[in-house]
Amino acid sequence: MMIHEYLRTLISFVFVLGVLVTFHELGHYLAARWRGVHVEVFSLGFGPALFKWRDKSGTEWRICPIPLGGYVRPHGFDDPEDATEEQKAAWIPGRTFHDKSVWSRAIVILAGPVFNFILAFVLFVLLFATAGQPHVRNEVASVLPGSAAQNAALQKGDVILRIGTHDIAGVEDAQATVAQTPGQKTTLLVQRNGQSLEVPLTIGSTQDSRGGPARGLLGVVFAVEPGKALPLPQAVSAGAKATWNTVVQTLNGVWQIFSGQHTARDLGGPLKIAQLSGQVAQYGFASLLSFMALLSVNLGLINLFPVPLLDGGRLVFYAIEAIRGRPVSKRVQEVSFQTGFALLAGLFLFSTFNDLSSFGLFRWVATLAG
Repeated sequence: MMIHEYLRTLISFVFVLGVLVTFHELGHYLAARWRGVHVEVFSLGFGPALFKWRDKSGTEWRICPIPLGGYVRPHGFDDPEDATEEQKAAWIPGRTFHDKSVWSRAIVILAGPVFNFILAFVLFVLLFATAGQPHVRNEVASVLPGSAAQNAALQKGDVILRIGTHDIAGVEDAQATVAQTPGQKTTLLVQRNGQSLEVPLTIGSTQDSRGGPARGLLGVVFAVEPGKALPLPQAVSAGAKATWNTVVQTLNGVWQIFSGQHTARDLGGPLKIAQLSGQVAQYGFASLLSFMALLSVNLGLINLFPVPLLDGGRLVFYAIEAIRGRPVSKRVQEVSFQTGFALLAGLFLFSTFNDLSSFGLFRWVATLAG
C-alpha cells in the first residue's frame, strides 16, 4: 500500500468516525440542554485535549487525539452517594443530571442512538437527492476467470431468472441462494438474447480463511444501473426505507451470528472500519456517504443493546427504576458495569484479533518464525 493510500485511509477513517461520534454525542448534549441539565464537557476523542474552549453556557469543548469515540459529561452525572463534599458544593441547583426524573434521564441517554438513526436518514436522503439510488440488476456484467460461472459458460448480458427450482427475485436473493449451497450441482435458467436457456452449473465453494463455514460462490459481477437524482419527496421516502432496511439487515446479521448461521469471526473492529473507509473513499463521496449511513445505523443499534456501560444498559436500569419506583441497588449497578466493561473489552480485543487475522498479520509472523 502506497503512502497516499495510508493517508486516504487515515483521513477517511477519522472523518467517518468523527462525524458519527459528533452526531451521537450531539444527541446527548441537545437532549441534556432541553431537559435542563448543564453539560460540563463535550469531547471528541479520548486522551488529553489537543484543543479546548469554553462556551457562554459553561460547557468545555474538547478535541482529543484518540479518535475512537467521544463523550458528553452531564453536570452531576455521578450518584450523590459517590460524590465528594467538594463536588456536591459545586453542583448547580436544578441543573444536575441525577436530580432529574427518570424519564428526563432516559431521554438524555436515548437521544444519542436516536441521532445516529437521524443522521443515517439524512445521509440517505442527501445521497438519493443528489446522486440518485443505483439499482443492481440480476444481469451478468462480467464473469470471473476460473469461476463456476465461467465453467458453466455464462456470458455478459445473461439475466439470471432461476437457480434450481428457486425463482430469483433480485441480486440479493441470488447471492443468498448461491451462498447456502456450496458445491451443489444445479441448473440456472437465464435469459440470453431474448430467449430462455437452462444452463447446468456446479456452484463454487470458498472456505473462510478464519475457519468459518464454506459458502457458495457463483463468480459473476452483476450490472449496476446508475441512479438518477430523485425529487426531494421521493428522496425522503427512499431515505426512510433505506434506513429501515439497514436496521433490519443489521439485526438479521446479529441474529445469524448468535444462531450459528455465521461465525463470530465475521465481526470486524476499528481496523476493519478504517480499511473499509479508505476503500470506499476511493469510489467517491457518494459511496462514502452511503458507508457512513450504514455505520451510523450500526452505531445506533449497538448502543441500544442492553449491555451495561452502553446507552441500552442504562435505559434498562431506568426502565426498572420506573417500574419499581426506586433505582436499582448500587451493588447491582457496580457488578453490572464491571461485567459490561469486561464484555466490551473482550469484544474489542476479539474484533481487533479478527482484523489482524484478516490482514494476514499472524500468517506473516508464522512465516518469520518458521
